[in-house]
Order: sequence, then C-alpha cells, then structure tokens
Amino acid sequence: MIYCKRCLYSSNHPFTILFDQEGVCSGCRVHEEKDTLDWKKRSEKLGRLLESFKNKSNHNYDCVIPISGGSDSYFIVHLIRKVYGLNPLLVTYNKHYNSETGISNLSYLRLLLGCDIMTINIDADLVKKINSATLEKLGSMYWHCIAGETAYPVQVAVKFKIPLVIWGLHQGCDQVGMFSHTDEVEMTRKFRKEHDLMGIEAEDLVDSHGLSERDLLPYFYPHNKEIESVGVRGIYLSNYIRWDSKTQHEEMMKLYGYETIEQQRTFNPYNNSDSIHYNGLHDYIKFLKLGYGKVTDHANQEIRFGRLSREEGIRLVNQYQFKEPKDIEIFSKWQGISKAELLSQVNNHRDRSAWHLINKKWELKNSICTPEKTKDPKVEKARLNRTGKSEFLINKTEKQPIEKTSYTMLTTGYVDHQRRTLS
Repeated sequence: MIYCKRCLYSSNHPFTILFDQEGVCSGCRVHEEKDTLDWKKRSEKLGRLLESFKNKSNHNYDCVIPISGGSDSYFIVHLIRKVYGLNPLLVTYNKHYNSETGISNLSYLRLLLGCDIMTINIDADLVKKINSATLEKLGSMYWHCIAGETAYPVQVAVKFKIPLVIWGLHQGCDQVGMFSHTDEVEMTRKFRKEHDLMGIEAEDLVDSHGLSERDLLPYFYPHNKEIESVGVRGIYLSNYIRWDSKTQHEEMMKLYGYETIEQQRTFNPYNNSDSIHYNGLHDYIKFLKLGYGKVTDHANQEIRFGRLSREEGIRLVNQYQFKEPKDIEIFSKWQGISKAELLSQVNNHRDRSAWHLINKKWELKNSICTPEKTKDPKVEKARLNRTGKSEFLINKTEKQPIEKTSYTMLTTGYVDHQRRTLS
C-alpha cells in the first residue's frame, strides 16, 4: 500500500487517489489551489450565481440548504442568509443518532438566523430494518443517514419547485483531488451512489430484510425528469470559498455560540457534534473496514493547511485510531443485535489490501505508524512550511433562556418508557 509523502492518505482510499512522481497525492495537489486561486473573484462569481436564483416574486424560497446540528451548517446558513441575502428553506433528516449538543445547535441555528425549517422523521423500526440490510451488504450502520441527508433536500426542492440546493464541502475534491475547484462540479446522482452510498441505492434494498419500495421512498433520489422539470442544481460552496472548516467553525462560535463536544476517536471536536455515533462506532467501523479513520482525515486537513507536521499527524493517528468506542453497546442494544454479531458483519467487509488475518486476529498490513514511513527522504521534499497552530476548543456556551411565553420548539419530545407518557 502506498502512502502520500505529504499527508497520511493511502492508495486504498475509497474515492480513488493518485500519486505523482514526487509521491504526493492528488488531494494535496488540488489543495494547493487554496493558496493560488483568486478567491475574491470566485466569491464574486458565487454572488452572481446566487443572485440569479433569487425568487423575484417573493412567493417562494430562494434555495434549499441541507443542515444538521453539526459540521458546517452554521457557516453555510450564515453565508447564504447574512452575507449573500438569500431566503433559504432549511431541510434536515433526523438521523436518530442525535447528541444533546446537536439538538441544541440545530434549534438555535433556526432561532438565531431566522429561517424556516423542514424535518423528516423516519420510523425508528424502519431505520433498524434498513440498518440490518446495510450492515449485511456494506458493513454500514450510517447508510440511512447519508441516503436521507442527500435525498430529502432534493425531494423538497423538486416538490416545492426551488431550483437551487446549496451544499458545503465536496469531499471528493477536498480529500483526494477528484476535481479542481475551477471545475465547479455539482451534486450528481452518480457521485452520490458510487461514493456517498458505497454503490447501493435505496432501490437496491427493496425486498431485502422485508423492505418494500414504499418503506424506502424517503431515500429515493428524484428521477432525472423531475429534476430537469424544475431545473434543480446542487452547488458546492467549497468551489467558490476558500474552505477551511476549522477557521469557519471558530467564527461561528464567536457569532452564534456554536457548541462543540469532545470526540472519542479524533482530536477535532468541531465536526459532527450532532451525532453520538459518527466519530464513535461509525468511525470505528470505517477503521475496521479500510484501515484508517476520521482522525486521519482531520490530521490531513491540518497538515495541508500547515498547522500540523506529518510526524505530529502520525502520532495523533496512533493515539486515536485503535480506540474502541464506548457507544458500541448503545447501538447494539438499540439495534437488537449483539456486539459480536455487529463486528462479525463488519469483518466481512474488511479491505484485504489494508488488513490480514493472522492466528484469528486482524492486523494492519502496512500502517502509516511504522517507523520507516517517517524516514523517507521524499517526505522532506514534500513537506510544507508551518504557517499556524492546530489548536481546537471545546465550546459550551450559556445561551439566553427562552421566554416561557415563546412557542419556539428548542428540542424534541421523547418517550418516558417507565411512565409511558410523552415528555
């Protein structure tokens, strides 16, 4: 397995990654555009594009923005609402793995930025059936989240005839340099299926584990004819804005009190604070399948921005990637399977280019943490100059209490199974 001489990505990246003669990966090379492109001109181009989508009659929303209570939601809505002056309809898929911080962040996002929001809640028993199917087929307990979060906003855009959906970061561009920023690629059914959904569409799950077409309707991406009839486009802001998630989150903390939480398997507390599983069990499954986890993604971001050395990144990977998360039991109990059964299903999807089975024990074949990976002379040639520090904050704020007379819902109801009443 080949590793990049600058960052920590390897040749088995699921998005497909290329290496040049200097041993530097395509993701690092495309990242260099962040220091060479004229981002002022690109943001002006974005402004003209957004202006063309404003609803002149004021009888409809200008755009749809998919959001959650974590990741880059605050920054995207702030940029579109406050900087570019559009009237967005916020759309969120309830993933069922919500953290208290995520629920709070989502509620205050709507309140502080003054936006309408639509939420879809799928029956929990149906989600468990989908999980049973995707654990078997893909070794994934997060497929339904990704499918719902990428289908529902487009369904809303088609239904309400809102021709613009605004996404934040294009992962294929950011991680592996699949495209240049200047290509200005947009959301497509093909990318969603092959990369976001690991090759499995909702249609492929019909008749699996008792799932019907009706069950899976919320996860169906609209037909091309429906999209064309409305003219729906899905743009990525990272093609027009110099995307730096760390800096953006810290700006949102100052402006709106965005809250962060300590993560189990990475040093970065800013992203995915909305989920109890994303940087826990979900990331552990990613590691067991591919041989690397979210800590590698986060370390690579910091290395490419010159805030972390490659050696510091390797130490962080070694510190976090082998940690077994505490939320395995929570999910197993909720899903109704044993921990052993869960891990057995994941083992069926191990990447054999990253793992081998020795004496009934799985071991990494060629880890980035081995000493020889830090002694290659090409590493020094590929190294970037240090331009900053990689420091992250745990931000918990005391938000202003809501007046008792307010009818704004700031959380979700829950069932007290002992009292059997809605609280």
